[in-house]
Amino acid sequence: NGDASNPACRGIAGVLEAYQRSLRRVQLYGPTNFAPVVNHVARSAATVLDGSQYFVLLIITDGVISDMAQTKEAIVNAAKLPMSIIIVGVGQAEFDGKIWGLGGTRGRLGG
Repeated sequence: NGDASNPACRGIAGVLEAYQRSLRRVQLYGPTNFAPVVNHVARSAATVLDGSQYFVLLIITDGVISDMAQTKEAIVNAAKLPMSIIIVGVGQAEFDGKIWGLGGTRGRLGG
């Protein structure tokens, strides 16, 4: 939502509002490193394991992942936490999950 001290969005309306605000402020460019943001949200999710909160990380990207090994590790480490990760590709880049290496169609994502 653009507020580092309180990054939560309330419901779909909050996500859409944050997205619209970001479109006016954010310029997409490379490299495209996902691991730092996955790890950041995972740390927050790890502090609330009582079922009272659930975290959804929505990543909107215009590029292929630059830190693939670190991103896979971050996702595997976050797998048991109360969180989901949604990655949406926009623009001209090739966004096939197999090319990204995140197309875990045979079970849990592995390194």
